[in-house]
Amino acid sequence: MTRERILRAVLRVIAAEGVAGVTNRRIAREAEVSLGSITYHFATQSNLLRESLLLFVHEETTRLTALAQQPATVEQAAALVQQVIESLPSELAPFELYLHAARDPSLRDAASRCFAAYDALALTVLKALGLPNPAALTAPVVALVAGMQLRRLATGTTPEIAAALLLLVSASPS
Repeated sequence: MTRERILRAVLRVIAAEGVAGVTNRRIAREAEVSLGSITYHFATQSNLLRESLLLFVHEETTRLTALAQQPATVEQAAALVQQVIESLPSELAPFELYLHAARDPSLRDAASRCFAAYDALALTVLKALGLPNPAALTAPVVALVAGMQLRRLATGTTPEIAAALLLLVSASPS
């Protein structure tokens, strides 16, 4: 229970301030635990960060896998895309995961699982749209959505993700 409270506190701090905001004192305050609890459960700051990112991956892949298993009409596919975009749990967490996986090989499998879940959901949506070769568009669609989300976070503007997706899929070869 304490360990999970600590991990969830780390994810909240990452969502608000990024990894730079993750300090033992800040996490102890956020999780409402003693400072000693942090070091008791996590020997190093790297371990604390790695475990919190793994929790994010587990929850995100579970959520996306459930969504991807739903059969989708075109209307349901559009609603799914909107739901995923609007409900990203810790907006900075995926990007922090990708950056840390680039530096920490022990996180690469988790990053791959996260991308696989996004790919599966994208494939479900692309199939619902009736595209001739949805598998070929899966990675570009995931990259487009991730890039547009990163742009939104970095600029504070709301890009037209749906319009960009329509442009991408309409330009795909048959």
